[in-house]
Amino acid sequence: MRALKQLDFFGWEQALSCLFPVVIFASLALTQIVQLPFLPRYDWLLIICLLMQWWMVRSGLETRDELKVITLFHLIGLALEIFKTHMGSWSYPEEGYFKILAVPLYSGFMYASVASYLCQAWRRLKVELVKWPPFLVVVPLAAAIYLNFFTHHFWIDVRWWLSAFVMIVFWKSGVTYVVGGTRYRMPLALSFVLIGFFIWIAENIATFFGAWEYPNQSDAWSLVHLGKVSSWLLLVIVSFLIVATLKLVKGSNSSRIDNSKFL
Repeated sequence: MRALKQLDFFGWEQALSCLFPVVIFASLALTQIVQLPFLPRYDWLLIICLLMQWWMVRSGLETRDELKVITLFHLIGLALEIFKTHMGSWSYPEEGYFKILAVPLYSGFMYASVASYLCQAWRRLKVELVKWPPFLVVVPLAAAIYLNFFTHHFWIDVRWWLSAFVMIVFWKSGVTYVVGGTRYRMPLALSFVLIGFFIWIAENIATFFGAWEYPNQSDAWSLVHLGKVSSWLLLVIVSFLIVATLKLVKGSNSSRIDNSKFL
């Protein structure tokens, strides 16, 4: 019975942490079903995301420091979007006034929502890192992961080598989190895989509602290739590093990194 209560509490905290992504999905569904006046759909999505971000900070659900890291991830995602659409990896076929090189500005919020989830879950579940690898290892690894999204179009794709290296680097690392007053532990590599998998599910929902379009979805929607999980897993590493760095620098009491447990 207690296990079910703990699972219910954990699910509720996760749902609250996913508030921003849920609003994005709801907006995608709404704007696909209902044609809003005056502006193209992509521009309405941008307005909704901006209003949601303002409300998150105004209500105290996100701090100004978290807004900074979320904004940084928004810019990182937007840069990736501009490059990928230029290379034909996917496209945004609908019209919109607020676009940069065929990429609607709302798209960056889909990446920022991942960082928002991490910040929210970190605080709500009182996350601590165990045996976090040295940043001299993690930072170059994260940079290599991000760069590979660009360079594999011109050179070999080393994502699987990077994935293997991630497993090696974080093999002994873990996260601890509090559910209903009890602290639990999970291997960090497993948490990466789980987050990457659920983002892949979210990606299928997003493409179904026309958030963007892969080449094989131009005629009719189809399931996003399972191989995309690896891409999201690697991108989660980058976002996790940014959030972890924020927590380390700020020395948050509620979601601190336990330096005594570092390698």
